[in-house]
Amino acid sequence: MSEKKEAKEPKLSFEEALEKLQEIVSKIEEGELSLNECLAEYENGIKLAAFCAKELKSAKARVEKLQKENDGAVEALESEISDARSEE
Repeated sequence: MSEKKEAKEPKLSFEEALEKLQEIVSKIEEGELSLNECLAEYENGIKLAAFCAKELKSAKARVEKLQKENDGAVEALESEISDARSEE
């Protein structure tokens, strides 16, 4: 017998995950959840926070890579802009 595979949730965007995390924080801060509900929300919040941290780390790495790859081009562009301004 094969086990049924759980349907995976569609991947959230960073913004959607952050919004859900903020909703969880609000629910917990209201103090109207039972202990079990609070723990379940907290667990979901931890997962969302880890996802957001991973997304931010990935974005930072992409920015750093782009900066390294284009550093020469940026410096050349800045030099051209500076030269054009001094000619005016």
